[in-house]
Amino acid sequence: MVAIADANVRQAGAHIDIRGVSHWFDVPAGPLQVLDDIDLTVKPGEFVALLGPSGCGKSTLLRLVAGLEPATAGRITQDDAPITRPDPSRIVVFQDPTLYPWRSVWDNVALGLQARGVLKAQRGRVDEALKLVGLADFAKAFPHQLSGGMAQRTRIAMQSELVNLWQRAGFSALLVTHDVEEALFLANRVIVLSDRPARIAAEIVVDLPYPRHRGHARLAELRHEALRHLGLDATW
Repeated sequence: MVAIADANVRQAGAHIDIRGVSHWFDVPAGPLQVLDDIDLTVKPGEFVALLGPSGCGKSTLLRLVAGLEPATAGRITQDDAPITRPDPSRIVVFQDPTLYPWRSVWDNVALGLQARGVLKAQRGRVDEALKLVGLADFAKAFPHQLSGGMAQRTRIAMQSELVNLWQRAGFSALLVTHDVEEALFLANRVIVLSDRPARIAAEIVVDLPYPRHRGHARLAELRHEALRHLGLDATW
């Protein structure tokens, strides 16, 4: 799952600032803390990945940055303006396909523009998006007519496409993943979170240029470092 900021503007991307953010959920047993005093900055045009144990709060932090819900404590800003609600300048892309079966492929892609009332003026963006992921010939097809790979392209291919898109458009990206290799292949920085309630346990700077090669010795070193911070290095 990834959040993209300023995706529609060809510039250096948004500046995301997370300061002193803690968050609780109300559950039957009482308040459950999932985030504990998170401080994190995503610089304009930067690609940052979040790693951490399952259920530690990675996706919750992404939802707060997207404005899907407010943080219990702390402050999150985009270009110095408080994030208080969802906004078209921030896009959340989920890992699983979320397609409406009664809409064609073209209409599914067009849904966001349609909801904002700008589809007529920007319909060319739909065709561009379909061409980007190799689905232009299937624009009139319905989701059930697509193979699983078409509905959610292969993971490795999409990783490369995401890097290419990020480099061309210059947006800021915040990725949540359980895959250490994916985080290191995509991101400028990898933030490792602790068990719940999540705190920042480590920051790994991925000091390799793009395009990256999965067999690079430096990636293997960084992978071992990430696994060590996750407490998993002894099993590899």
